[in-house]
Amino acid sequence: MISPFLTLPGAVADSSGSVAAHYGEPVAEQRMLAAGRAIVDLSDRGVVTVTGEDRLRWLDSLTSQSIAHLAPGSSAETLLLDPQGRLEHSMRLVDDGTTTWLLLDGEQAAPLAAWLDRMRFMMQVEVADVSAEWATLGQLSGADVDGAGGALLVSAAAPHDVPLVWRDPWTAVQEGGWQYAASAEHPGGAFPAAEILVARDELSMLADRARADEFAVAGTLALEALRIAAWRPRQATEADERTIPHELDWMRSAVHLAKGCYRGQETVAKVHNLGHPPRRLVLLHLDGSAGVLPGEGSIVLNGDKEVGTVTSSARHHELGPIGLAVVKRTLDPQAPLVVRVDEEGESPAELVAAAQEVIVPVEAGATAGVPRMPRLGAVQR
Repeated sequence: MISPFLTLPGAVADSSGSVAAHYGEPVAEQRMLAAGRAIVDLSDRGVVTVTGEDRLRWLDSLTSQSIAHLAPGSSAETLLLDPQGRLEHSMRLVDDGTTTWLLLDGEQAAPLAAWLDRMRFMMQVEVADVSAEWATLGQLSGADVDGAGGALLVSAAAPHDVPLVWRDPWTAVQEGGWQYAASAEHPGGAFPAAEILVARDELSMLADRARADEFAVAGTLALEALRIAAWRPRQATEADERTIPHELDWMRSAVHLAKGCYRGQETVAKVHNLGHPPRRLVLLHLDGSAGVLPGEGSIVLNGDKEVGTVTSSARHHELGPIGLAVVKRTLDPQAPLVVRVDEEGESPAELVAAAQEVIVPVEAGATAGVPRMPRLGAVQR
């Protein structure tokens, strides 16, 4: 579905063709968004609802976060893992006392709704993909409507008298969670993101309000730049078929280490307590002198060895060109890196120098500190 926001002056569509990447001034849009003075059209994302008296207890039994007692209006993030602990779906949750609303990257909605519907068994729950009826808008510095901080620029839907606003828990380590990043001041604290649910048929009216300068708009490029600078993982970009939460430091906001059993829990516990994730997320500070920005899938090299892949990149209004990359865990944090940008046709690949900023450290995991036992028959010296 093509958003009415694409009719606004200067709008340039993103790669999906359905929402705006920017409105002609990406850097100014970033600054307005960071200051809480602009909204982002995220109407290409999906929405799934779960109703019924067992909904929270049921979702709690299937996913990684403790949400059985989520209060109306409260937000959470949870992951659906496969039995081996690999990521299948990430979900942003808000409950209004009657319905649990799952906010998803667009391509996740239909398959997640179908999987959940098959898993109902005897539980009193109903699942529906309502992406055609509901749309998401994004904002930073979005506080409670009657709370401290910047007010929301648009009103959220409230079909059951509870405003449907999801507030990103990435700003702090959640109860039962764990942060691998050793930074004293985690940049996630400066990323108070909110996602606001509105009826999809109200998008045209909201676009008209933006056209009348009632509020400013920013494109998805602005949000991506701020997200990357906050080290905030996203399934649509940072994850692949092998991803486990530890690699992206997603234990910080979406995993509760002391809750009951769920799919993939054994792997989560084993890697966290006894092992190490095979890969780790890093922030790359990229050389911008050649004007080349490595895109998703660009190969990260240490000398002539492939050591990782760029997952997302952007031009930040203060940091310059930056990107997130997933690299081998054992990669030396001080190793000199370049990113290979493959050109189309017969043009040679461009090499962009990159400096690594550690997010998930090499020693992540093995928190139980169990000493390694000597092998049977080994000689002790």
